[in-house]
Amino acid sequence: MEENLKQLPKIGSSKIIKVALFGPESTGKTTMAIQLAEHFKTAWVHEFARDYLQEKWDKTAQICDVDDMLPIAYGQTKLENDALSTANKFLFCDTNLMVTKVFSEVYYNFCDPLLDKAAREHEYDLFFLTDIDVPWEKDDLRDKAEGRESVFAVFKQTLIENNKPFIMLSGDKDLRLNKAIAIVNDLAKAKKMGFSSLDFVHIYEQGISLKNIQGQLNIFKNGISKTVLVEPATVSNGILKLSEIDFHQKADFFDANKSSFKLTKFVPASGAASRMFKFLSTFLNEFDIENESINAYINRKKDSELSIFIVGLEKFPFFKTVDKKLKEVYPNFNSLTIDHKNYYFIKLLLSSDYFNFANKPKGILPFHKYKSHIVSAIEEHLYECAYYSSSNGSSHLHFTISEAHQNQFEYIVNRAKNTVEKASETIINISYSHQNKSTDTIAVDLNNNPFRDEKGKLVFRPGGHGALIENLNNLDADIVFIKNIDNVIQNQIESIALYKKSLAGILVELQQKIFKYLNEIDHSKEEKLEEIIAFTKNNLNIKIIENFAEFTLENKINYIKNILDRPIRVCGMVKNEGEPGGGPFWVRDSRGSLSLQIVESSQVDLANVNQVKILTNATHFNPVDLVCGIKNYKKEKFDLNQFVDHNSGFIVEKTQNGKPLKAYELPGLWNGAMANWLTIFVEVPLITFNPVKTVNDLLKKPHQPQ
Repeated sequence: MEENLKQLPKIGSSKIIKVALFGPESTGKTTMAIQLAEHFKTAWVHEFARDYLQEKWDKTAQICDVDDMLPIAYGQTKLENDALSTANKFLFCDTNLMVTKVFSEVYYNFCDPLLDKAAREHEYDLFFLTDIDVPWEKDDLRDKAEGRESVFAVFKQTLIENNKPFIMLSGDKDLRLNKAIAIVNDLAKAKKMGFSSLDFVHIYEQGISLKNIQGQLNIFKNGISKTVLVEPATVSNGILKLSEIDFHQKADFFDANKSSFKLTKFVPASGAASRMFKFLSTFLNEFDIENESINAYINRKKDSELSIFIVGLEKFPFFKTVDKKLKEVYPNFNSLTIDHKNYYFIKLLLSSDYFNFANKPKGILPFHKYKSHIVSAIEEHLYECAYYSSSNGSSHLHFTISEAHQNQFEYIVNRAKNTVEKASETIINISYSHQNKSTDTIAVDLNNNPFRDEKGKLVFRPGGHGALIENLNNLDADIVFIKNIDNVIQNQIESIALYKKSLAGILVELQQKIFKYLNEIDHSKEEKLEEIIAFTKNNLNIKIIENFAEFTLENKINYIKNILDRPIRVCGMVKNEGEPGGGPFWVRDSRGSLSLQIVESSQVDLANVNQVKILTNATHFNPVDLVCGIKNYKKEKFDLNQFVDHNSGFIVEKTQNGKPLKAYELPGLWNGAMANWLTIFVEVPLITFNPVKTVNDLLKKPHQPQ
């Protein structure tokens, strides 16, 4: 019997991809096996136990018992081996030895060691775990419908404990079949790409398409072409400059028209505050309070940041709270030296047992101190939202966050929301989203092979803020204001609101004109074509293709419509005063077309002297101050994924457990992810840009009480 049970080949001994249907009684295994075999024009293996037990019942009127388990296992093995010789690329097995093993354990509380060993060793390329969400169908050989949940749980746990590659099938027959067909096709593709069955299941659970995986592996292999800068965008050459009167007029125009739109403010807020406190973390790791003074450390390390932090300590909005806790933790605190006081202050600020600021999301940290209260960046965004992103008495504010931090965000929002709504007479609707796992990207080693962790699993990494184009794409809004979580200001929200509304006014004006032209094109008003072309050149910074005049009328119309029927972004740009950030440039793509783009220095070939010269001559940089129109002239949502330049991502080098790896970051949200949008750059005052990149930025004037 043992030799008979060893007959089933292991993966590698056959080119046939074997799929096992696995689950309790009456969960559609037989139906699925037949349907899949018919679809793929191949063989399937029926359940030996049914014929065996029916024959036993007919002859002896006896039902199944524990002594039947090994004969059933042997018969099933033989059927499967016989079917391999007639299978075409795939073999679908209605059942398998693992099912027999589970039934033996569930119903008889015993499994013959021979069967147990054979069941564990027999390999399949994939198990389909059939869910119990289908009606129970009674027949003479089935047990009973009661207890299906507990039996199903045993089946699932068996696959997990034995590290078997499985995917659960749920839903009605058609849904299951369509899903299974797609999975089997993808499994075959994954095998050709060199991935194991467990790899395939991991990829499937991440929700990443094999096409994207292959594309990412090709990017690692071939590299990413650097952006070709032509010249910086400057005032009157890609950047619009307005007077204060113009700003007020645009803002008034927006206010006069905003009731027609659903407005949403979109705030990327998933990042932790680790970079804000990096110099303090370094200090705690490298400073020895017993053998060195803080002043000596500052001089030795030339750490001006630490010096600024200590000098301004009492001006931080969190000073009193930390100071109070220090006196609770250290009863003799007032008698300590100034060095010890400062050292313990920093220690409590970052300690996971106390404030743990470096590991918290930036948005929930205390940012501003008012006379009666202290507020976080989240609360400042609530106030801002009511000022400029509201219409018809309501406002919508959307945060993209880490799922682990949602409770902390909700706590602050719930605490502040009523106060803001009462003060602004505006209802603020808050929503959250998380970065989708499907936007993660595969990591590779230095030889561009998939990187694996210590358990041999593929490693996927977050795709960077470019992944948030998916979150933006899911919003139901006409106009979206985009602003980073840390870019807030104290006491001057009215000024900020003016410039945000003026950008929105420019957007609405452009939309009205573009939508009018597109509707006229739809109604065959060709006489407007020259006017539309002039508008496209003069107002949208579009360089018309050189041989446009040679196009037929139909092709001219299609060309212009393709240019105009796109999402629009109006981006505030501030004068370059040495702050970090991407800048506005005229860029030439691989087809030779010129366009306005926001470009990061990491996208530029820094070994090219001419490119570096163009980069350093930039007059403005991007403060991430965007107003976006994401619906078309028919009031339909654009699919924003259709406008991404997928060749503009980033390859970065990282380490995991001390091992080097390469990771791919998706095209940035306001870089490559919006590369094919209509783009307008507008110079805005520096007051609109107040990021908190390090904790010391909170000491700057825009973040201090006036």
